[in-house]
Amino acid sequence: MQTVAYAVAASSQSVEAPAQDSLRSALAAQRHAFNLAPFPDLAHRKADLDRLEKVLVSHSAEIVSALSQDFGGRSEQEAVLSEVIVTLNNLRYTRRRLGRWMKPRKRHVPLELGSGRAYVLPQPLGIVGIVSPWNFPVQLSLVPLIGALAAGNRAMIKPSELSPLTSDVIRKLVAEAFPPEQVVVCPGDVDVARTFVALPFDHLVYTGSTDVGRHVMRVAADNLVPVTLELGGKSPALVAPDAVVLEAAKDIVFGKLLNAGQICISPDYALVPRALVKEFARACQQVAQQMFPEGTASGDYTSIINQRHLGRLESYLSAARASGTEIVSLFAADKISPVSRKLAPVLAIDPADDSALMQNEVFGPILSIKPYDSLDDAIAFINSRPRPLALYLFTRSSATIDRVMKRTVCGSVSINDTLVHCAVEDLPFGGVGASGMGHYHGPEGFETLSKMKPIFHRKGFRTDRFARPPFTTFKKWLISRLI
Repeated sequence: MQTVAYAVAASSQSVEAPAQDSLRSALAAQRHAFNLAPFPDLAHRKADLDRLEKVLVSHSAEIVSALSQDFGGRSEQEAVLSEVIVTLNNLRYTRRRLGRWMKPRKRHVPLELGSGRAYVLPQPLGIVGIVSPWNFPVQLSLVPLIGALAAGNRAMIKPSELSPLTSDVIRKLVAEAFPPEQVVVCPGDVDVARTFVALPFDHLVYTGSTDVGRHVMRVAADNLVPVTLELGGKSPALVAPDAVVLEAAKDIVFGKLLNAGQICISPDYALVPRALVKEFARACQQVAQQMFPEGTASGDYTSIINQRHLGRLESYLSAARASGTEIVSLFAADKISPVSRKLAPVLAIDPADDSALMQNEVFGPILSIKPYDSLDDAIAFINSRPRPLALYLFTRSSATIDRVMKRTVCGSVSINDTLVHCAVEDLPFGGVGASGMGHYHGPEGFETLSKMKPIFHRKGFRTDRFARPPFTTFKKWLISRLI
């Protein structure tokens, strides 16, 4: 994911940052409150989720407005679907299953240890730090918060300074629902973010770039803080030789153009059989023009977050053109306006492997197409690069699915679709290698933000005491029988 929480200078519109000692004070207040009530019951946790649901619904229009202003034009319906509805679905899913998740899990006791009860008790960790980015600032702040509250924790949230108006709405809705000793939002600039990630949390959830994720992990290590890193990388879309090209184009273009490609799981490049490249390119043009008939003037098409990121994307395209890469526009020429920060979507046909387009996470509406000659070549190409956060496979063959699934390693997979796996709440979400570590969403997310405390309760007959000194001849004989 290109976005970082603190690697760029604060916007002039940023909410005034609290002093660094205020962050430490906020953590101390939450720690004190947690120590007084370290294990909230089911009713308490559900009530927390109820309050969060209420304020999210009541502030939904304000959220959409703030997002549009921060982006300089963001699709209203995309914002409602990806920020509000996805978050509400996660909350409601979690609330329905929370009672089952909280129950102790029975474990087996070996016969030679005698009678007793073994079980695992999900225990709240304490204070969870959440660092969220600008591309989906509401969802990526509140979904980790839902997991933290469900697990019985308290939380501090550091939202991005690149979406300051949305960050302020998050701050207001959280303050309306919770006292600061339970949940607090800490907006601010680079210095605030650096201090935030260095706090001795009980767990830290960071969403952002791989490079900054490495720094966050190093800093967290000083306090032995466990981390969940939701990063990004170059997620491939693999179009198998038997795929229906137009159907694949519909889903790949949707995944690439949602939020103008500013998504960590956006398809970054497509691997397409060499004989189908032209057909696939034409299909992508057809789909894009059907989705956005007014081109960049469409209110459904989102802007690039700021001029710096727009300049980065334009530099990728300039370098690609200079190297001879064919650039194909997805919009008709008369549907492209250079006035706003809306970058018209394009295809880059077979850019060099060492080009910026193929080396960097694009995080914008540019889809590279890499031709391949055999499925083995395509799999080898994926495996020669850092492990992606997502992989998208388009095929009608169960044998191809089995082959690709068993020969590639990635954070998650959608088959014959893009992005939607992230909205399947019962699936864990997370990366592997350079695309991240740890999971949230689903029962795995609850376990990530809990201490799964193993407990052995001795009761009944004590055969274990036969294994204590002095080791008589009879005890030695018994021990020998265990081999």
